[in-house]
Amino acid sequence: MAYKIPESVLVVIHTPDLQVLLIRRADAAEEFWQSVTGSKDSLGEDLAATAVREVAEETGLQAAAPGCLLRDWGLENVYAIYPQWQHRYAPGVWHNTEHVFGLQLPRALPVVLNPREHTAYAWMHWREAADRCFSPSNAEAILWLPRFISR
Repeated sequence: MAYKIPESVLVVIHTPDLQVLLIRRADAAEEFWQSVTGSKDSLGEDLAATAVREVAEETGLQAAAPGCLLRDWGLENVYAIYPQWQHRYAPGVWHNTEHVFGLQLPRALPVVLNPREHTAYAWMHWREAADRCFSPSNAEAILWLPRFISR
C-alpha cells in the first residue's frame, strides 16, 4: 500500500464578490463541508501543481482557465491527522502540513463532483462558508479571504 504524503493543499475557491465554494465529503458520517483539499502525489510534486490537480479532480474546474487566478497565500497549517484517516499514512506519521491557496473564478460556476469523494456542493457568502466548515483550519483560511481578494 502506498501511504499518503503528509503534505497537502487547501484551495479556497471563490469569486470576486466573496462567494466561496464548499463541497460535502462522501466518507464522513456527519455534515462535513470543506474546500478542496488533497495531498501531494509525489515528494517532488510542486504545491501549485498539487492545487491545480486537486481542483480538477474534485470539482472538474480548470484553475488555468481564462479569468481564473490561482494564488499561494503563503499560509501553512500543521495539524494532527484525524484518527479516522490515520491508516492512510505511514506508521508514526501523526501530523500533516497544509499549504493554503486561493483560486479566484470570474463567477460562481457549476461543478462536477467525483461521487466517491463528495456528494454535494454549494456556493455561499464567505462568512457563511467559514461557519459551515468542519475543519477549523479551513474556516480560518476562508476568514482570511478578504485580505487576498483580487478585484
